[in-house]
Amino acid sequence: MYFLTLRGIKARYAQSVLGVAWAIIQPLFTTLVFTVVFGNLAKIDSDGIPYVLFSYLALWPWNYFSGTLTESANSLIQNANMITKVYFPRMVLPLSSILSKLLDFLIAFIVVVGMMIYYQIMPGWGLLVLPLLIIQLLMCSLGMGMILSAMAVKYRDVKHALTFVVQLLLYAAPVVYSTTAVPEQYQKFYVLNPMVGVIEGFRAAFLDRPIPWEWIWPGTIVALILFVFGMMYFRRMERIFADVA
Repeated sequence: MYFLTLRGIKARYAQSVLGVAWAIIQPLFTTLVFTVVFGNLAKIDSDGIPYVLFSYLALWPWNYFSGTLTESANSLIQNANMITKVYFPRMVLPLSSILSKLLDFLIAFIVVVGMMIYYQIMPGWGLLVLPLLIIQLLMCSLGMGMILSAMAVKYRDVKHALTFVVQLLLYAAPVVYSTTAVPEQYQKFYVLNPMVGVIEGFRAAFLDRPIPWEWIWPGTIVALILFVFGMMYFRRMERIFADVA
């Protein structure tokens, strides 16, 4: 797992002029586009927060989720030669994909610090909740990653549909808008999306606002279910990986 994680990091930045700087450039550029389109032109409410900070605090965990989902879903297909030649716990492959993206997640935190200093915002005790939110993010990413990676071995359509699914999920999470913009009668279903609680929790933790537990705990339960089901489904399908990979 260590060497596969290291290989994933090296492969991502091999022969790259900017190297790990891409971990900052990508979310920052997307944030600027969202700020112009949704913040300045569409005038979407950002709960009184500068829109650039509002959107970046959402894109930071979202980019990790979407990146790990894509890489873990394709991890078995990309390592088909290894699967057919040597036995090892197959779960290592999606897990190493998720661990290798943690470096990008940590590097992107530099921009958060810079924005907090620029806007003179001091986070409060809500930061203590951050480990819980990160665990929820990891469970959701790994759970869905294991399900999709196991499906992708048998159904190659998963690889082609994944790009569309990730784009759709982006607008099903409060990245460009706030959860308060969702009509109240739909929020009890909306918060079942684990990324809703993660994103709103990140915003609350860094902006010293009350932690929205009513949005976090439903997503935590769903993330746990996804993780357990994903692990069981992956183990069940594992015996056919070498045959169909």
